[in-house]
Amino acid sequence: MSSGTTLPTAPFGRTGHVSTRVIFGAAALSRMDQDQADETLALVAAAGINHVDTAAAYGKSEDLLRPWLTDHRSDVFLATKTGERSGDAARAQLETSLTRMGVESVDLIQLHNLVEDDEWETAHASGGAVEALAKARDEGLCRFIGVTGHGTRIPGMHLRSLAEFDFDTVLIPFNFVLLDNPAYRTDVEALLSRCAERNVAVQTIKAVARGRWPEMPPDRRSWYQPITDVDAIGNAVRYVLGHRQLFLNTTSDVTLLPHVFTAASGELSRPSDEQMRADVAAQGITPLFDGADLERI
Repeated sequence: MSSGTTLPTAPFGRTGHVSTRVIFGAAALSRMDQDQADETLALVAAAGINHVDTAAAYGKSEDLLRPWLTDHRSDVFLATKTGERSGDAARAQLETSLTRMGVESVDLIQLHNLVEDDEWETAHASGGAVEALAKARDEGLCRFIGVTGHGTRIPGMHLRSLAEFDFDTVLIPFNFVLLDNPAYRTDVEALLSRCAERNVAVQTIKAVARGRWPEMPPDRRSWYQPITDVDAIGNAVRYVLGHRQLFLNTTSDVTLLPHVFTAASGELSRPSDEQMRADVAAQGITPLFDGADLERI
């Protein structure tokens, strides 16, 4: 890193890739123009991040990555996502993502937010997205297949998915205020145990989420309100990365990236529950997901 610090790395599950434990969440690019995206990606490269996560649904993100990937494709583990559940549509969306990014293959294709029962059944059925992506993997369009999700139900759904198909990665929301919910914590712990047994990589999102916007500002960089206090960001980052099994996907608010990088490159001892509860009170942090209307985001 240009600051003289180094981000921690770890094997990304069974993939054989040693990823920075901070993964660049390229949803941050979705509202940018090309110049802004190039500046952000230069910051990401300077930080030493070697893992980029995007999605077909992230606005212009895949298109904006294309010029940078021309010179940096071999430097990063590249992941994208499809929200399609039928096989033909998932295959078509993967192919479109490859074209948009100007690459021949991605390292990881993920089923985006697979949380609803009907969508789960379609994706796993004969002719569904899972079958199609496995075929795409066999053909060399991707190397690994993962599943992601939002909301309080997703750890349990991931356990169901892992029982049905041998996914290489999962992604879940993970922060103190969510884990302070006993039911959610129980489900997460069960999922982490299963993933450890099978060497499945576990990615996390919403580390620095403060809560839902009381009123959505027009100039927002993220659909949720992030923590902006530097010390509280540090505690939130260490709360995730203090768990050695986890990888942290960065926030969509790129102004906070330097604070995340600084926190991640320092001592990663996990803050106590008392410290985290003090931040919750001082910063007004509330659960982003509560089983209601934001489960589908």
